[in-house]
Amino acid sequence: MGLWRRELWRLLLLAGIGLLVGWLLSHAWAGLALGLAACLAFHLRQLYRLHRWLTLTPQAEPPATTGVWGELFDRLYRYQKGQRHTQERLLGIIKRIQESSEAMRDSVVMLDRHGDMEWWNSAAERMLGLNAAHDRGHHITNLLRDPRFIDYFHARDYREPLTLPSPIDEQMVLQFQITLYGDDERLLMARDITRLHRLEEMRRDFVANVSHELRTPLTVLAGYLETYATYADQLPPRFARGLPSMQEQTSRMQNLVSDLLLLSRLEIDRGGEDHTPLGMDALLGSVQRDATATAAGRHTVEVELVEPKSLLGSEQEIHSALSNLAFNAVRYTPEGSRIVLRWRPHGDGACLEVEDNGEGIDPVHLPRLTERFYRVDKGRSAATGGTGLGLAIVKHVLLRHDARLEIDSRPGQGARFRCLFPAERLAAEAAEKSSASL
Repeated sequence: MGLWRRELWRLLLLAGIGLLVGWLLSHAWAGLALGLAACLAFHLRQLYRLHRWLTLTPQAEPPATTGVWGELFDRLYRYQKGQRHTQERLLGIIKRIQESSEAMRDSVVMLDRHGDMEWWNSAAERMLGLNAAHDRGHHITNLLRDPRFIDYFHARDYREPLTLPSPIDEQMVLQFQITLYGDDERLLMARDITRLHRLEEMRRDFVANVSHELRTPLTVLAGYLETYATYADQLPPRFARGLPSMQEQTSRMQNLVSDLLLLSRLEIDRGGEDHTPLGMDALLGSVQRDATATAAGRHTVEVELVEPKSLLGSEQEIHSALSNLAFNAVRYTPEGSRIVLRWRPHGDGACLEVEDNGEGIDPVHLPRLTERFYRVDKGRSAATGGTGLGLAIVKHVLLRHDARLEIDSRPGQGARFRCLFPAERLAAEAAEKSSASL
């Protein structure tokens, strides 16, 4: 406030001096105008000095002056110093981030909100073939042209990574993961998983080969056990006593081998050749009959068909997935439970649900339920004849149908297994034809 008073007194003083001089010369108004012009010239000179300082030497100290202009120069100088310190600190942080990214073995690519490449580390140049002289500012899909990556990029659903071969070396297998941040910007990371991919292929081949080799001896063993069981009354009692147990375990081994072979086929074969519109009423009715026969009167199995559209997929695979969910509900719910097989709308798509009012599952087990051989209760699972592969098969079937599995359960509140299918997997015309034919 004091600065403004001094500026006001300066203006009044110059105006007063001009008025006095003009009065002495018999031109009072001309003197007043001359005083005000002198005040304006002073402020114009300070404005020129400010412009010259900010334009030519912004890093230097401001020009020396007094009054409001001196305060303005000092404040601008302090603000500039603070901004320079902030910029230096931010540049230091950016430099450390870039140095740490350079030290990473994984590729890191920063994309703007349009998907154009802004910056990447040296690992991205080795794995993706990026060139700073030519590729900066180009859209990421101009480099990674695989249709699967383009669909993954535009889908904006980055919860799961995408595995693809490197664009410059097909022998190198990369796992891509995109993260959204800032103003709709993206961070693309690519990891070399070639060794893990080969180990996974070796594991799948080993399981498939061993399972295939086990089928013949198990079939022979089951055949002889069936023959012995037919003539059990002619065998010594101590020999006949173990036949039922041997037959039960042989049957269990055959089921395990069948599930392993099915799982291996789902992992290796990309599928899609037998995808047709499925009549969901007939499919759910078939699974209901099988589950009712397995339950043998101990459970009630119902069907609810709410979604009129049919599902585009493999009838054998969808039937297998739904049967696994239904048979699990039959096996692991107490007698008298109610099991519902439901086909209903969900968002833009639809979902298959298997719901029961049994004992439920502790949430701690839910993230691992789709792992191979994972059992919530190992003793009870073995007693019911489960192989521990049912939910793994369901997961792989859904992946082949662009779908995912959600599990909602609480102890004492039953369980709901929900297979979510996108809108692209629904076929209205086929559903109408199926309903008409029925």
